[in-house]
Amino acid sequence: MLDTAFWITSGAILLLLVFSGFFSGSETALTAASRGKLRSAADKGSKGARQALDVTDDSERLIGSILLGNNVVNILATSLATALLTRVFGDGGVFYATLIMTLLVLIFAEVLPKTYAITNPESVASRVAWPIGWVVIIFSPIVSAVRVLVRAVLKLFGVTTDPDSNILAVREEIAGALHLGHSEGVVEKEDRDRILGALDLAERTVEEIMLHRSSIEMIDATLPVTEILALTLDSPHTRLPLWRDQPENIVGILHSKDLLRAMQRMLKDDGAIDPAELAAFDITDVAMTPYFVPETATLNDQMRQFLRRHTHFALVVDEYGSLQGLITLEDILEEIVGEISDEFDTRDEAAIVRTEDGSLLVDGSITIRDLNRAHDWNLPDEEANTVAGLVIHEAQMIPLEGQVFSFYGFRFEVAKREDNRLAELKIRPL
Repeated sequence: MLDTAFWITSGAILLLLVFSGFFSGSETALTAASRGKLRSAADKGSKGARQALDVTDDSERLIGSILLGNNVVNILATSLATALLTRVFGDGGVFYATLIMTLLVLIFAEVLPKTYAITNPESVASRVAWPIGWVVIIFSPIVSAVRVLVRAVLKLFGVTTDPDSNILAVREEIAGALHLGHSEGVVEKEDRDRILGALDLAERTVEEIMLHRSSIEMIDATLPVTEILALTLDSPHTRLPLWRDQPENIVGILHSKDLLRAMQRMLKDDGAIDPAELAAFDITDVAMTPYFVPETATLNDQMRQFLRRHTHFALVVDEYGSLQGLITLEDILEEIVGEISDEFDTRDEAAIVRTEDGSLLVDGSITIRDLNRAHDWNLPDEEANTVAGLVIHEAQMIPLEGQVFSFYGFRFEVAKREDNRLAELKIRPL
């Protein structure tokens, strides 16, 4: 029984098991390897990483070729083992072949190589990319025929496939990794929020973060220049819109430095200013031309415009050209790094106050995004930008003071109402 054919067949079975392990490990490594890490390694000169990127470009053809090769060697190894053990044990050889090959394939051709590959996916992918590339080329005709057949069968059931579409967007992959890293204690909350804030710039619009027109500090351009100077010095802002006739009619943007320079130029040698020259002074001569932007512009595009125009200040208008608010470059940066305050900012420390019962007493004008970021909540901000807007949207009315609502897993109580504005809200998770 143990003749030369027996040992040759046994050696062939072991060789096929090695090939099976190679295919299994390669599949795991190439599918689990991070394309970002491979790209970084390729940029540093790694040929294996470059080949791994190339071979994984067409994932459908890659997986098809590896599965074809793996199935061929597994079936062939099982057939040889059945023939070999049938010669030794007769009809019982089928049972022994099934038992032995199941254990060998499971341990040495599946679990072992895949476990190793998943612990070092990028390095393994770089090493196996070259031989797998040849496997893909050799099996390409068969895989292409199988792919056409599979798509035809799926189409019969109304299923269409698009191998070029991304199953998961890159932004969602990054966001998921950051949330997972934060939950596991690897990524700090501040770092997570900054990165997610930068990623969100392309999806958020100017309207969502602008300062509403009701809160804009503006100056009447027809006032005497002395009053304008006093208002400018009293304001914590460097740039102030100038209006004439009505607040909607913005005629310029006054920069405090430009006004001070103009005042300095009017000073005489004795430090006095000619009253006639002061009375004839036109504030619009030192004002900048107002820059208007649509409320639907994305923050990403608006930031690029600010940088291109070398300006930090824009007035926001709606589709009818009506003034809606203003936005600055600082507002956009705050979406990434959080609140930026200097010595002239008027900080409202009572914007969010925790009460004795564990509820939060918040200003109705606080944005849902800021509240979510501060407390890791998930209140939706698709229909409203502010907490007050969310309550009004869900209630489908302007609530009265003291009214209570429950939605999205939170209890909302109107703590204070001023005219038609919800000034303060008491929020508590249910």
